[in-house]
Amino acid sequence: MKKVMFLLAGLFVASLSQAQQTDNKPPVKKIEVTGSAEIEITPDEIYLDIALREFKNKTAKVEMSTLESQLQKAVKEAGIPASDLTIANVFGTNYDYWWNKKKKDPDFMARKQYRLKLSNLDKVNAILGAVDAEGIESVNISSYTHSKMEDYRKQVKTKALQAAKAKATYMLEAIGNTIDGVLEVQEINTDNYADVQPAVFANAYARAGNAESADAASFKKIKVRAEVRAVFFIK
Repeated sequence: MKKVMFLLAGLFVASLSQAQQTDNKPPVKKIEVTGSAEIEITPDEIYLDIALREFKNKTAKVEMSTLESQLQKAVKEAGIPASDLTIANVFGTNYDYWWNKKKKDPDFMARKQYRLKLSNLDKVNAILGAVDAEGIESVNISSYTHSKMEDYRKQVKTKALQAAKAKATYMLEAIGNTIDGVLEVQEINTDNYADVQPAVFANAYARAGNAESADAASFKKIKVRAEVRAVFFIK
């Protein structure tokens, strides 16, 4: 029993001694700063939604197949791969309902939405101008991005960390000190992109045959921003 008590007493003294040594340890000299960076890039992947709708002209009904053929031909002549034109939506409860309704009701006007992938908007006017204007219900930019986005993300994060180091360096130089390595790095805000500004071509543009209105589809460049928190040792 006495041996156990002596052992416990010895452990208590050792723990107390370690605690005193820890308390006497000088504090770490450090500086904490934030750094940020932002770059603007021009998107090279633009997704355009084109909604087609059947209509009646003076003599007959213009079928969806005709409008689709016009659009597909225009895309091909613009030098865009056929795979970049896909069906985004067939309006109706489901495709079978849409197709049965179309067969039973001669006055039913079918609607279909396509999604076209573009590298820029230079060819939009020519493509839309090749489709019967009455058959274009709406056109809008649904989204856009850049094919090398991951590279830009890395680039802006690197610049943010470099900015944090530069800030710590000149702040310490002002009081005659220098940094002595990094203690901690934390991402605060990364991958912050500007929202897509909706760019819609109204029905009026299509029905007026004013393809030049396609120039209204302007949108901001993509802003890629990063912010970091960094802690550096002070020499």
